[in-house]
Amino acid sequence: QVQLVESGGGLVQAGGSLKLSCAASGSISSTRTMGWYRQAPGKQRERVAFITSGGTTNYADSVKGRFTVSRDGAKNTVYLQMNSLKPDDTAVYYCNVPIPPGPGYWGQGTQVTVSS
Repeated sequence: QVQLVESGGGLVQAGGSLKLSCAASGSISSTRTMGWYRQAPGKQRERVAFITSGGTTNYADSVKGRFTVSRDGAKNTVYLQMNSLKPDDTAVYYCNVPIPPGPGYWGQGTQVTVSS
């Protein structure tokens, strides 16, 4: 059974930083792409940042230059360093490991709240 466990969310003032972590356990290969979505109240879930096992990254335009996704293959863990946070970044952040053609595995979500 695959489990994705997120940590690192919280409340921060605008301009501040947070780092999210997502540890994958169970029968999931460390070669899988891993990343993050987020969902703000009343909005659709949005793809934020992903990283392949080879280190190739891609980001939503709204977070480019502020967020950095990274991973530790040995720990099967993906991270999201979030800097220069804005109130618009407030959302529940979900870790995701896509398994094409389906959506793959999801974490339980961690709340990030940015106050103005």
